[in-house]
Amino acid sequence: MNIREQTEEIERKILHPKACLSSQSRGRSKPEKEEEIRTCFQRDRDRIIHSKAFRRLKHKTQVFLAPKGDHYRTRLTHVLEVSQIARTIAKALRLNEDLTEAIALGHDLGHTPFGHAGEDILREIHPGGFDHYKQSLRVVDFLEKDGEGLNLTHEVRNGILKHSKGKGLIIPETKSDRADTFEGQVVRVSDIIAYVNHDLDDALRAGVMKRSDIPKNIIKTLGDTHAKRIDTMVKDVIYQSALLDLEAIMMSDAILASTTMLRDFLYKRVYESDKIIREFKKAQKILRDLYAYYLEHMEEVFVDIPKEEKLNKHRMVCDFIAGMTDRFALMTYERLFLPQQWTVI
Repeated sequence: MNIREQTEEIERKILHPKACLSSQSRGRSKPEKEEEIRTCFQRDRDRIIHSKAFRRLKHKTQVFLAPKGDHYRTRLTHVLEVSQIARTIAKALRLNEDLTEAIALGHDLGHTPFGHAGEDILREIHPGGFDHYKQSLRVVDFLEKDGEGLNLTHEVRNGILKHSKGKGLIIPETKSDRADTFEGQVVRVSDIIAYVNHDLDDALRAGVMKRSDIPKNIIKTLGDTHAKRIDTMVKDVIYQSALLDLEAIMMSDAILASTTMLRDFLYKRVYESDKIIREFKKAQKILRDLYAYYLEHMEEVFVDIPKEEKLNKHRMVCDFIAGMTDRFALMTYERLFLPQQWTVI
């Protein structure tokens, strides 16, 4: 018995009966021989971490565009926080941590530069629409490794696709809106636990609001500090889900209501505030202009594109822009549209 098989045997012995076992994965689109050391989900996690799209997350906006302060969250720190929260919940519920971690680390690989401002503008101007969770799946299925993709397992791909909620229900009522695995459902709830707390923290740091602005009901129910709020939410998910013996990944009514209230508060005071919207409109103009430019100048960047994609110019441009970091988009816009200093030799 090799190391992978030993790990799979340990999973069978200690994980919850409803956990997703590595040995019972539905597999990959392109079958591969199993490794001697790592399980299939461990390999997926490693493929995501070593991908170019993952490295680019360090220069993509979470909320505040191209922040100069060292302590503001980026898309990369967001996925790391989601991963840690999700692993804590998964471990306590005896779910598969490796699967949970892989989904968490890969869930935002398709996010645009400039956060949801970028997503909104691509949804508007790309004929096929745009959703970052669908783009994340496209990244791992096709765009990475020069068109080969990462060939991830079904369970990781499904978790990535089903993580997003926007202003929708945090805990989906219909089964079709939930990930196939409980690990994927854990990532979905961990995503909102992470972002409502770290976005609130960043908004306070940026001076967008004061602590006294936070509704008292939220502080009373969730806690008066960043750490206490996360602790309250995480423990609630663990205890409520365990109470029902994993019938579903749950929150209590009180914590769910307060979490939803905090999210709505952030939309009003941060995400859709006049100050943020003004900056978002600038960012959207940048992406709109870049999109139009590359539609007219395809030859500048699209050389080694797979043949089947060459006929769809909009898809190619959308993929290219969605993959940009904030600073690359800004540098490119400056190079293409702003006068350059004249250098006399």
